[in-house]
Amino acid sequence: MNFKSIGYVLGIAILATACDKYKTKVTENGLKYQIFEHDDAARKAKLGDIMSFNLVLKNGADSVLRDTYKDKTPVKLVLQAPPFKGSFEEGLALLAAGDSATFFINADTLFAKMMQPLPPMIKKGSEITFTVKVLSVLTSEEFQKQQTEAGVKQKAVDEKVIQDYLAKNNLTAKAQHTASGLYYVDEVVGTGETPSQGDNVKVHYTGKLLDGKVFDSSKNTGKPIDFQVGVGMVIPGWEEGIMMMKKGGKRTLIIPSGLAYGVDGSPGAIPGNSVLLFDVELIDFTKGAKPATPPMPAPTR
Repeated sequence: MNFKSIGYVLGIAILATACDKYKTKVTENGLKYQIFEHDDAARKAKLGDIMSFNLVLKNGADSVLRDTYKDKTPVKLVLQAPPFKGSFEEGLALLAAGDSATFFINADTLFAKMMQPLPPMIKKGSEITFTVKVLSVLTSEEFQKQQTEAGVKQKAVDEKVIQDYLAKNNLTAKAQHTASGLYYVDEVVGTGETPSQGDNVKVHYTGKLLDGKVFDSSKNTGKPIDFQVGVGMVIPGWEEGIMMMKKGGKRTLIIPSGLAYGVDGSPGAIPGNSVLLFDVELIDFTKGAKPATPPMPAPTR
């Protein structure tokens, strides 16, 4: 799970509007905010808690910059100490699960603290509004337990999805699988040795959803990608699948979501909890070489 920083949050938003009937308040540190829903009995978020929330980000002209309801990707982040007075993190610490509020952040201060120039859509001296709806507030222990339980359930779901796909496409007899849940179908086995951890591999690939929709392919550029295998530079399903291949080998990897992009997916290209297909070809590999570039085979569109 990759938690998002405040810089990432600037690209996320929820659909909500601050109404005049809600009184605007100001904290001792100067943070302006409006509370729409609040449960006084619920535990507020504490530093280190993992918060999940939908959020609408608007500029001073009231234009929505992005919408997590549309993207279906709520923000997940570890609540950290406010980096400056009147910051967004200070506002989040006021909230509990189920709460909703809008926070007004000075754009000049925010981008200065981020050491970034103001983007064209945000005017100097304006306020950026963050309207949040908190979905959950969990301790790290609670979060890990939830993830473990969800992972067990999702693995069973993915297994059924894969079995149905294999049967539908007459691949059940051809497919092989590993203990992790990875399935693969070899078109060409290849010759020689297999890559080991730290080897530099060159791979052509095409990534698809189970419905056949292509979300990324190295063949669009005509160049294979070059990366070190076995060191966490690519998704786990790739690591395992490619380290079992021989030079010249071609296979289709059928990767359960837990070995791919998980519950978050890749917004705009891969839905959460997606089983993925990767047609891969191991062009070449060299022992222990340092890769020229470290690309991640993730969707580019």
